[in-house]
Amino acid sequence: MKNIISNPFIITGYESPEYFCDREHETEELLNTLENGRNVTLTSPRRMGKTGLILHTFHLLKKRRPNAVTIYLDLLPTESFRDFVRLFASEVLGKLDSNPVKVIKQAVSVLKGIRPNITVDSITGNAKIGVDIITGEEEHTLSQIFEYLKQSTRECFIAFDEFQQIAQYDEKNCEALLRTYIQNIHNVHFIFSGSQAHLLNEMFLSPKKPFYQSTSNKSIGPIDLETYFKFAARFFKKQGRDLPIEVFEYVYRKFDGHTWYIQKVMNQIYGNNSPTLDEAAVNEAIGQIVGENDYYYQMLLRSYTKGQGKLLRAIATEGKVKEITAGGFISRHGLSATSSVKNASKRLTETEVLYKSEDGLQIYDRFFGLWLAQKGN
Repeated sequence: MKNIISNPFIITGYESPEYFCDREHETEELLNTLENGRNVTLTSPRRMGKTGLILHTFHLLKKRRPNAVTIYLDLLPTESFRDFVRLFASEVLGKLDSNPVKVIKQAVSVLKGIRPNITVDSITGNAKIGVDIITGEEEHTLSQIFEYLKQSTRECFIAFDEFQQIAQYDEKNCEALLRTYIQNIHNVHFIFSGSQAHLLNEMFLSPKKPFYQSTSNKSIGPIDLETYFKFAARFFKKQGRDLPIEVFEYVYRKFDGHTWYIQKVMNQIYGNNSPTLDEAAVNEAIGQIVGENDYYYQMLLRSYTKGQGKLLRAIATEGKVKEITAGGFISRHGLSATSSVKNASKRLTETEVLYKSEDGLQIYDRFFGLWLAQKGN
């Protein structure tokens, strides 16, 4: 049954092509790469629309190849190799065969290193499997998962989102293990995606790394302004309101074309039902979004050191900063010594609180940046 969409500006997950804006070139490139048996590495800043692009591509793959299996895994919450194997097993099992009896038999006979917890959806009849990994059996279980995939007659497409997370595990042989299994399986094709380009580049472009030159490499940036405007204006037209292009451009420029923030503001404006769509309506929507997060942002700011907090406020006030160690910037905002500013910047960049773009250093969470700028120094 088709979901009822009350607001067409989707800000989480993926609904259907109707609510997905553009990315036609990127989608066709991904489809071509995967359908021709090549794996791909996909990078973009967080919240630029990478996950939506993957899910949209998978949606079209299923249309073209109804018997194919598509599996999406978000690795960001995983903290260890054990977490990874558990997530991988739970997502793969049950996807290759919807018959609950067969799924249970396969789980018991093929994957002996796991303790399956199998439930059956009362509506669809599909099996849903939760698993726990027997201690010490992680590596063996991973090999069994790949053997299970290899034995299937179905073509599979698997996306590991935020793949750079595996480089943070205490276990240091994860990349080599995965590369060994992946290079020997031909009915499964992979997307390795992530938001930390420097880490993914190290993993896939360094001769010292197991995945060196094993994939096609692609990245995505902002959606074209005019294309995005036509997409947004169409929904407001159905609502009986006209969205002036200069108003949409105001939002687009304010967030540098960053997809999620534009979607979030459009979602808020659409829901507000303001009689006039102008900059005042945009600023009201942004104020509402920032205000809703006031308590969270207060707690977040308190979690940083005093020096980090001052640096964040200074960067937020200026929007973007080309060189944080420049004397003018430091003196304007009463910051500490250059070495302290560099240390604070390094730590905040590593934890993705700050983001370094071609235009300079800025706050990664744009709404947090606006909140900080309003609070001043």
